[in-house]
Amino acid sequence: MPVTIHKRVTWSEYVDPMHRVHAASDPVPSANPWNPTVGVFIHHRGPAPLGGGDYVTEEDCLEDIANVYMDHVSDDEFNGDVAYNFFVCQHGNIYEGRGYERGEANSPGYVGEVGRNTGFYSICALMQTNHTANEPLLRTFRALIQHLRTEAPRPTGLRILPHSFENPATVCPGNMLMYAKEGSTIDPAAPWIGVGDLHVYKAQRWVNSTYAGVAPGYVWCPENGRTGWSTVLSFTQGLQHELGISPTVQNFGPGTFNAVKARNKLPNQETNGNLIRLYNGALFAKGYWASVDQGQWTGDSQESLETLYGHAGLSYADATMRQKMWPHIVKALMRMDQFRLVPGADPEIQKIQRRLNVRYVASVGIPAMSLVPCDGIYSRDVQQGLMMGLQYELGLDVNAINGNFGPGTQAGLRGRGSGTLTGDLRYIFRSACYFNSPTYVREGNIYTPLSYLASDIGTDVGTGTHIGWVRAFQDFSQIPITGTNDYTTWAQLLVSSGDTTRPATGCDCITEITATRGAQLYAAGYRIVGRYLDEHLPPTDPYYLGKALKPGEPQTILNAGLRFFPLFQYNGRQLANFTFDKGYDQGTKAHQKAVEHRIPPGTCIYFGVDYDAMDAEIDSNVKPYFQGVKAALAELGNRYTFGTYGSRNVCSRIAEEVGARWSLVSGMSWGFSGNLGFPMPENWAFNQIREFEFQPGWGLDHDVWRQGADPGVSTLVTA
Repeated sequence: MPVTIHKRVTWSEYVDPMHRVHAASDPVPSANPWNPTVGVFIHHRGPAPLGGGDYVTEEDCLEDIANVYMDHVSDDEFNGDVAYNFFVCQHGNIYEGRGYERGEANSPGYVGEVGRNTGFYSICALMQTNHTANEPLLRTFRALIQHLRTEAPRPTGLRILPHSFENPATVCPGNMLMYAKEGSTIDPAAPWIGVGDLHVYKAQRWVNSTYAGVAPGYVWCPENGRTGWSTVLSFTQGLQHELGISPTVQNFGPGTFNAVKARNKLPNQETNGNLIRLYNGALFAKGYWASVDQGQWTGDSQESLETLYGHAGLSYADATMRQKMWPHIVKALMRMDQFRLVPGADPEIQKIQRRLNVRYVASVGIPAMSLVPCDGIYSRDVQQGLMMGLQYELGLDVNAINGNFGPGTQAGLRGRGSGTLTGDLRYIFRSACYFNSPTYVREGNIYTPLSYLASDIGTDVGTGTHIGWVRAFQDFSQIPITGTNDYTTWAQLLVSSGDTTRPATGCDCITEITATRGAQLYAAGYRIVGRYLDEHLPPTDPYYLGKALKPGEPQTILNAGLRFFPLFQYNGRQLANFTFDKGYDQGTKAHQKAVEHRIPPGTCIYFGVDYDAMDAEIDSNVKPYFQGVKAALAELGNRYTFGTYGSRNVCSRIAEEVGARWSLVSGMSWGFSGNLGFPMPENWAFNQIREFEFQPGWGLDHDVWRQGADPGVSTLVTA
């Protein structure tokens, strides 16, 4: 990317008048060898001067560069000029030092067989030892390094090294050390990951240096100052080593939990300094302030620990709860769960989360239940906690509670759960309503959003707003409109498949619909069937399924009194299939096949995402794929619209962010994270709730078709 490098004249006016002309002049080539093809060295300014050192204004930066220049020309150490090639300041500006001529800042010696000054540029961050880098400085470093690699008259290579590399005489580049390496956020060859946290970085360096090669099974974590699973799992392995567990594993399981419980020491009672370091590091990694000397448990550490208890809904002041919950708190520290509201979160959901922790973890003590996050976001872990609480309130044995929507839970919902609800069972039902909000109110074929009122969660009164929301939810979900907490409504609130025994008029399959099969489907109550437009494998391939529509099959389906909806899926279970180019190619192929089968204009073709795509994968691959599909269909005249087959989250996001017309929700995959913690997409047309063998050798997916949604294909156009 283009960069602006401010010439020496911008800072020369701040030097001694006797040197000003020289300072303002272009740098003079060195008589020493100079071929900076290897990379860059990173520097900083060192200890702050007495009474100053902060770069509040740009003038402060210019004055400091002038100070560097005057210091460097005071003797012959740097050949009569400033030693650095470039300076970068916290305001995001680049200043020329020696520029593209040889500098002398990298110290004598070699990197391999190349001289430290001979083969490297030197870049100085205008930061004192007590300073940390900000985003403008880091982005400017990244841009300057890219410039030096691709645009400079003397291009450089890929190495990024700290001044302290194989140079124990210096602590330079200070707090730039976490960035002074390849693959960091200032490396243009690596993704931008933002500003690191100095204290997290120190904890990462310490845990790696302490346990790598010492704790069997230990996995090194990146030293980048960024919190992530790799960091907290390395902390977990350090914890296991200190508690005598070997080999260590990247999982906080029952063995680790019980070892913490057996030790029974909170940090202010702890005598093992390494455990103190791990607890402090974990607090920093979770975003809480702790002791900057991570080997000491200070008042800052203690205050943050007590705050964490409170954020989880627990009382640190209650001595019994404090001690009982300590193993749970340690487990929470060694995970990425958040216990403070995150941006865009809902305080009402946080209240529910905290209540789950207080009642079912702290009070009841369900063995299988961990603290649920208290971040105000309805997620898989919150869903699991809600299910465990529900199982307890339904009367399941506490040791049998597992959070699964199994036969015992279903039986309890058909019995006690379908009666008059009070207390905690009523609270769970209404919490589930809130989690599934908004639902949609239908007026004809128009749906408008209806939110569940937070004021209805904590009351036993059967308010009109509560009953109205339940009725709207039932109507939107295509289940009987009773306004009550019947089993089918419970199931629809709790799992994406809902009540899998309920009738449905839709289905889909990979099997050719012959006249006989069409008649059988019609007799079973089905009125619309999904069929694939194509198959990506040839008939000679051992994995060939023969799933594509056969010539004449569309008319056979219609002759049976059925409608059909077209599906398209090539390798939909592999992330690599989802790119813009593949979406474009497959959108083109789908159009061609639809025309070949005489499918009328305006028909929606459903493109499959047949796996549990995470949000990051939706961003990186799935959205571009659908943008490719959209572009292909548009180029061919928008004869057909496109829909999405996938989890609730995939369907909702592609509808909202790319413009999918309809959604076929993979509801029977109720364990998908994209189906846990997400309401039904507003544009759902089909909900695939059960897979079964309709006839021997003929598998069928049972799909609820939403009244007034995608009508599918009921006629064919003339060839």
